[in-house]
Amino acid sequence: MIRPLFLALLSTSLVSGAPAASQTGKARVTLPPAPAIVTMASPAPSSRILLQWMPGPVTCDGVSITGATIRRPWNLLGWSGTSTADRAVTLRFDIDQGGRAVSVMRDSPDFVPYANDIAPALVASRFAANGAHRDCRITYSSRATPLDRADVPELMSYTIQPQSGALPKEGWLRIRSAGGTCQDDPQPQPLVRVLPDFEKLSATPGARGWSMVRYDLDAKGKPVAATLLTGTANPALDAAALKAIRASRFTGGPRTGCFYPFWRAPATLPAPDMPEAIRDTKVAGNCPDAHDWATPPQLRFPEPFRRRSIEGWAVVSYDVAPWGELGNLKVIAAQPASDFGESAIAVLRSARFKVNAQGYTGCVDRVRFNMGPHNMPATDAPEAPPPVY
Repeated sequence: MIRPLFLALLSTSLVSGAPAASQTGKARVTLPPAPAIVTMASPAPSSRILLQWMPGPVTCDGVSITGATIRRPWNLLGWSGTSTADRAVTLRFDIDQGGRAVSVMRDSPDFVPYANDIAPALVASRFAANGAHRDCRITYSSRATPLDRADVPELMSYTIQPQSGALPKEGWLRIRSAGGTCQDDPQPQPLVRVLPDFEKLSATPGARGWSMVRYDLDAKGKPVAATLLTGTANPALDAAALKAIRASRFTGGPRTGCFYPFWRAPATLPAPDMPEAIRDTKVAGNCPDAHDWATPPQLRFPEPFRRRSIEGWAVVSYDVAPWGELGNLKVIAAQPASDFGESAIAVLRSARFKVNAQGYTGCVDRVRFNMGPHNMPATDAPEAPPPVY
């Protein structure tokens, strides 16, 4: 955060007192107060840091697995002086026949801050489709870097998905240090802003694609020397981004080192198929097939998976008290990650049956988390990255 300037009063009215009048009757002389000394403090630097989670090697049954495309979790902002660095999170999972990570869960139940995108990133990863694997493990290690020393592409990546709030001034200065005169006042304003037809571009399941374009402006405001600076290596998006910048027009004045990001929302990653044995799970009890809800369950998608458009499901068993409250909730199965089971428990816990005489046991519900239709937000939408770099 940028701390405000403040005034420090180092002295108040300092009075030099004269000695009392002597016996001879001389007048007492009192000096005027000394002026206050005012010091302007410089703005303190931000205490935010760039926090990254770096994936380690993957092993299954103790054997290293190669040929995988491991998605990194999104970069975050942390606080300096806190225990955000030198942390590690280990996930256990299986790999199905198609190369997807399934049955993802943490190796330890201990809470780790800033780690809620690790499991979704692993689910969005892709392994070689050369047979199923069991008992797989991967460890993610945290890395903390002051904003004024962070890699520029990593800071740019954060601005595409700013989950921890706006990037502080030091981060923007670091980004703009890789540019030129484009930020000099008066800054060039768009006259014609051309955007790609994003719906016609390929999207990556579970991962937002983005392309950062660097360009100069000639004296008439026409982009020249447009090049791809960094991004997620989506060839279709990269080509469309360069084409869009070259067709755009800005207010005149030659400028160098302008940046503009283009991004594509992730494609939906469907949930793994629910095995028939799981789908037909029965638990001994007297629960009726038709539920008489007083307060129906309200689906709440696990937010880290919603951001990546990852679908899932869970099968949960529970009992019902005579007054309608659900209890003894247990996850029978959940895919592609245990987080969907935890979310299903939360969904059902807030529901209520109508009051009944004896209560019920052995109820089983299947909760599916499906994404609705979604499009890329407009350039001024809350989730959109800032248009000016």
